[in-house]
Amino acid sequence: MISNMFEQEIKRYEEVRREYEARIKVKMAPEDYMDWHEVLFSCHSCAIEGNSFTIDDTRILKEQGLAMTPVGHSLLECTEMADHFRAFRYVVSHLQVPFDETLLQETNRLVTENTLAFRAPGAIPGEYTTEDMAAGDTIFGDHETLVARVPSLMASTAEALQRGIHPMIVAARFHGFFEYLHPFRDGNGRTGRLLSNWILLQADHPMLIIDIKDREIYINALRQIRGEGTDEFLIAFFFRAAIERMEAEMAQKKRNTNLGLFLF
Repeated sequence: MISNMFEQEIKRYEEVRREYEARIKVKMAPEDYMDWHEVLFSCHSCAIEGNSFTIDDTRILKEQGLAMTPVGHSLLECTEMADHFRAFRYVVSHLQVPFDETLLQETNRLVTENTLAFRAPGAIPGEYTTEDMAAGDTIFGDHETLVARVPSLMASTAEALQRGIHPMIVAARFHGFFEYLHPFRDGNGRTGRLLSNWILLQADHPMLIIDIKDREIYINALRQIRGEGTDEFLIAFFFRAAIERMEAEMAQKKRNTNLGLFLF
């Protein structure tokens, strides 16, 4: 069983998660906690796809909407981020619905609603691709064959959640296989990361935010799935990224609690 391969990672993750929830999560108002993560997650997830928004830019856009376009950014980037906000809010408010194609396609529709016409004229947000796909140095498989496997991916992921497999392993395996299938014309990465976090949030785990600085490690882990047929690298990366972010946030809070610098 794959969980046995990651016993040490699970043990360390659960230790850090318990401390994180006690020190960070439960001490914040739930709405503030999710607003904070909406900005962080949206910024880094869109940055992985090339968006140049900083965290401050993302926060300003969330607070003021498209009425305030941050200096130095295109309208396309602003619209992409605004679409991501709507998709994020949809996902976190639908944690009790089935993990199925309805959830998947609606998430992708929201992610690409106002940008797909620029990137793939004629394509419909939330609809599966009708053409073979390529991205970067990757040529994906026959689109009809890959799209036909989406229902089984959604069903097997939902079943894995019911079987008690650790949510981080389920989230990573879903994400890796979903990106392998690449069933939409655009927004596959953002959609996959949102749905991986649906899995974690539904199990009451903290969100996984893949930092832009880890983009190459993350992309290489996805390449291992296509090149070597293994998702062990991606699972290990998910655990490591989650632990490092929780530890970093706790360390930041500890530093900012130290008042010694302000004493005479």
